[in-house]
Amino acid sequence: MLGFARKIFGSSNDRKVKDFMGQVQAINALEPKFAALSDDELRMMTQAFRDRLAAGEKLDKLVNEAFAVAREASKRVLGQRQYDVQLTGGMILHEGGIAEMRTGEGKTLVAIAPAYLNALTGKG
Repeated sequence: MLGFARKIFGSSNDRKVKDFMGQVQAINALEPKFAALSDDELRMMTQAFRDRLAAGEKLDKLVNEAFAVAREASKRVLGQRQYDVQLTGGMILHEGGIAEMRTGEGKTLVAIAPAYLNALTGKG
């Protein structure tokens, strides 16, 4: 019975990943905006995010934009772009979860965006 329900509704992990797909699409939609920025303009986004946090905006409201900025910086500096599965893994890490990923899914790049996002608070 449980196997049948899992086939219909998916595992809790499958459902969690699906929940993040809307955010991944929003991050993807921001990509052209941040790709068009100069290096200096992209760098200034960090201060803009910090200013928004200082004004009372919640960190979770910055996830999509901060992940998009981190992705663009990765493309420019490392020559590597985080894929959707890596963004999803990053969101799981940001929420304090553990992201299990298969070989070849790019675990190395997963932590960049959540590390950047959480560094904006200046708390460690």
